[in-house]
Amino acid sequence: MKTLLAAFFLMSILPSCDSRSQSAAPLSPSAPYTITDASYGSDTAQRMDVYLPAGRSAQATKSLVLIHGGSWNGGSKADFSSQIAAFRKRMPGYAIFNLEYRLANNGTVFPAQENDIRKALSFIADRAAGYDINARQLVLLGASAGGHLALLQAYKYGTPRIAAVIDFFGPTELLAMYERPWHPLVPVALQMITGTTPAGNRDLYLQSSPVSFVTPQAPPTLIFHGGKDPVVDISQSRSLAARLESAGVPHQLVVYPAERHGWYGATLTGSFDTIETFLERHVP
Repeated sequence: MKTLLAAFFLMSILPSCDSRSQSAAPLSPSAPYTITDASYGSDTAQRMDVYLPAGRSAQATKSLVLIHGGSWNGGSKADFSSQIAAFRKRMPGYAIFNLEYRLANNGTVFPAQENDIRKALSFIADRAAGYDINARQLVLLGASAGGHLALLQAYKYGTPRIAAVIDFFGPTELLAMYERPWHPLVPVALQMITGTTPAGNRDLYLQSSPVSFVTPQAPPTLIFHGGKDPVVDISQSRSLAARLESAGVPHQLVVYPAERHGWYGATLTGSFDTIETFLERHVP
């Protein structure tokens, strides 16, 4: 279930530019800052890169939090690093946080990854004043396993408040994945990352599924999926969209019928355009 995030973003048509690295303190709101490998926990994997725009303020500055994919047991924040300049050009007023988290291997099974994302978001919110950002204007964006983690945080926890969530083909209903797999290796992968089966711990599968926590209070949600995705079946996104519709949550499901687990070129350009429009509408 390895995500194709590298190909997904390497082919972005947006230009890149050099980031400006700065020390962490003092942080003048008039200047841009880049802080690499900021630790939000004691484990070496619990780190993030921070990109703060010039002219930011605690009232007006929103944040985009990036969560990489990789089947929960692979990938890294480097999957997004090459496109940070592109995000900054598209969203110049946003602070950007690119997260790393412990991978589901060497005994670090779920919900360690969920807990790391929660810890990272608390870290960001607790330091919002020092970063000169609005702690109530956090937008989560994740791809594949990162999409799953973004959705889970956005729906399951009340703090910090998530203003919107953007999901690229993330799993949403782990129990259905295990019981009605679209590939025989799907249950094997789930058992590896959870350390158990639904028979052994059904509650873990339910507690790790974003659809379990959809309420009318869930944040606006933008979902992207390829119609021919062989890694995460489109039924996962359709199930989430149906649950959001039933709860009356503002949402949009964008399906690219010919695409698989990641895309580039004109399709990716359209995805980025849709993200901008969605955020302008729901995170003004």
